[in-house]
Amino acid sequence: MKYKLIHKTEYQYAEAVNNYHSLLCLTPRVLPNQLCQDFSVRITPEPAQINERVDFYGNTTHYFSLHSPHKTLTVLTSSFVERLPESTGPMFMPSSVTAGDARQRLSGERLLKISLLEYMLPSPQVKWDADIRAFASECFHDEWPLYKCIEALCRKIYTEFDFVPDFTTVHTPIKEVLAVRKGVCQDFSHLAIACIRSFGFAARYVSGYLETLPPPGRPKLQGSDASHAWISVYIPDYGWCDFDPTNNIIPGERHIVTAWGRDYSDVPPLKGIIFSYGKHTLTVEVDVIPV
Repeated sequence: MKYKLIHKTEYQYAEAVNNYHSLLCLTPRVLPNQLCQDFSVRITPEPAQINERVDFYGNTTHYFSLHSPHKTLTVLTSSFVERLPESTGPMFMPSSVTAGDARQRLSGERLLKISLLEYMLPSPQVKWDADIRAFASECFHDEWPLYKCIEALCRKIYTEFDFVPDFTTVHTPIKEVLAVRKGVCQDFSHLAIACIRSFGFAARYVSGYLETLPPPGRPKLQGSDASHAWISVYIPDYGWCDFDPTNNIIPGERHIVTAWGRDYSDVPPLKGIIFSYGKHTLTVEVDVIPV
């Protein structure tokens, strides 16, 4: 499938902003099953320059700064992406390694553990305690294949939690999401990662998009009108495997990857520093258009 992606972010400020520094993380990644054929960014007011770089996790980012007063900031990105067919499906089992064997290998193979350690430890927005571990305990059995354990966890989150747009913010703690059983894709991904890491496995946060318009006769997936988030788990003998706990599916051609990191704080679409005062409003519009 080929897609045109349009992501528009607009800030309206009550008082003029005199200085603004920002980092964008909106460029789709180039992967074995994903090609980014074109990417452009247009910023209003126009900055003097936009600097592109690759961050620690291999994500492409763009830095810019504004030094003249403005009350509106618009960031518009556009890209063309081709998603290649997946070799996996709902019944695909890439590795029969059990959870017990996987944990033993992750703790026993020094070089492997070092390469994955940042995805196994607590991170700024992913921490856990006994309650979070207890929530996931029925999904993790040492004799089960690890892949099956992760599927069971995603199914549990999908079944027991309600998707409620705007119910949480990017700063809502996982404990609160667990208590109220409500949230959005970011919350469910953070919860899943916390559960997985609490049992000694490596999991990372993936940001991207879902196709806006579903195929004929298929339901629209939750989170498809905005940036989406899901998780990737390291499975020994196979590598990183993606799971979407928000929709209880294995990500495929309709999932488009922009970035990954330890949690959302590593890969927000847009983050910046404002030198001003007063309130502001934010609007985000996303279109994922099959070409």
